[in-house]
Amino acid sequence: MNKFRFENLDIWKDGMCVCSKLIDIASCLENKRLFSFADQLRRAALSITNNISEGAGSYSKKEFAYFLSVSRRSLFECVNIILVFRNKDLIAVKEAEEIYQSLYSLSVKIHNFRLSVLKSGE
Repeated sequence: MNKFRFENLDIWKDGMCVCSKLIDIASCLENKRLFSFADQLRRAALSITNNISEGAGSYSKKEFAYFLSVSRRSLFECVNIILVFRNKDLIAVKEAEEIYQSLYSLSVKIHNFRLSVLKSGE
């Protein structure tokens, strides 16, 4: 079966795992009737993998690197949201720490991949 380019990228695969965890957190927030918080987290989480996949469809390395940068910024938004939720006791400390570590690891991978894309030239 044919695959799109992004489906072979480890950063996209890791992003899908992190996104899934973040969507689960969002669903729990909805159960607490915190709909706007859940929606913001869900949109930011989806933006991580959406921008990796969109960038993989680019025709230039520079454009791909731009979308990787947007993806990483969305990841940073998710980190901030998780920290706010933790400070407000909306998620458990252990859950916040686990997702934080996953986001940190993915951030490093996206950064390094972006650098390799830019070094590979046009």
